[in-house]
Amino acid sequence: MKRTTIKDLSQYLSLSTSTISRALLNDVHIHPDTKKRVLEAAQKFNYKPNATALSLKYGKTNSIGFVVPEMITPFSAKVLQGVQNILYPLGYKVIILQSDEDPSRERENLLLLETFNVDGIILNLCHETFNQNLYIEIMQRGTPLVFFDRIPATSLDVSKVLVDDHIKASLMVEHLVRIGCRRIAHIMGPATVRNSAERASGYKRILTKHGIFDPELIIKTDGTMFEHGKMAVKKLFDKKIEFDGIFAFTDTEAIGAMNYLLEAGVKVPDEVAVASFSGTELSTNVFPQLSSVEQPLEKMGETAAELVLEKIKDDGAVSKSIVLNAELVYRASTLAKDKLKKQ
Repeated sequence: MKRTTIKDLSQYLSLSTSTISRALLNDVHIHPDTKKRVLEAAQKFNYKPNATALSLKYGKTNSIGFVVPEMITPFSAKVLQGVQNILYPLGYKVIILQSDEDPSRERENLLLLETFNVDGIILNLCHETFNQNLYIEIMQRGTPLVFFDRIPATSLDVSKVLVDDHIKASLMVEHLVRIGCRRIAHIMGPATVRNSAERASGYKRILTKHGIFDPELIIKTDGTMFEHGKMAVKKLFDKKIEFDGIFAFTDTEAIGAMNYLLEAGVKVPDEVAVASFSGTELSTNVFPQLSSVEQPLEKMGETAAELVLEKIKDDGAVSKSIVLNAELVYRASTLAKDKLKKQ
């Protein structure tokens, strides 16, 4: 069945298309009787407005872009749930795009969202500086950006939601030292994101404080997935570097590392304790369960959505940096009884 258009309603009612359009948008200057006729005809012929055409004319689409490095793990999905908690009741729809840890694809996604005329964009970037000029251009063209978790260079005036990566990483590494680990390897995330440097800095600070820092124990990766954790541990084995603890950039890297250790016959945590950062439900769906810094992911999404709404309502609104609290949760991957020291 052919879709009903405004032109069809115009011919049926003998009214101009502009009158039909204004009546459908509840224009106060349209006579109530005319408005009633238009709405009744629209219902009769099951008329559905063309969202793209309306957005071009009135500049609003009630849609928000959501761009993330990946949607494979629960991390982005939990943040998205928080975003939807705020936006869906207000009639907004979320357009989800994945950059695959590729800043060029992130650029393509952002430009695509501009063609969709989204009202705002919530972004978890994959490179701290690569697209910074584009971020500025998009905001200058009138589309607000809000960043969460991974944020751009500090000079950029944007709203953002994050946790204190340095402090929380420090506390988790301190926990590993406290249970008796002295050769703690760090599976470091991509060097192109702020979080990676912050967590590595916290790791280094604690081990330096205890006089046990060894740069050989830092294994750099260019991704955050299971295979990157596996390859990091393989490098340690290949170089015959001894270690009795691991602090990983993400849960996925930590689980990849644990899988490699278990396949090699290394007991976790009796021989090697493992801890991570992120705190998705993956932490509790592995054996042994994983000690992790748990970020409030749903709250992060809700906060990001509230910040983008502020910018949509008032493009002159002051940018805010919201630092949420992350919880350290100690589980079986670090809690071997024979390694725990008396407090």
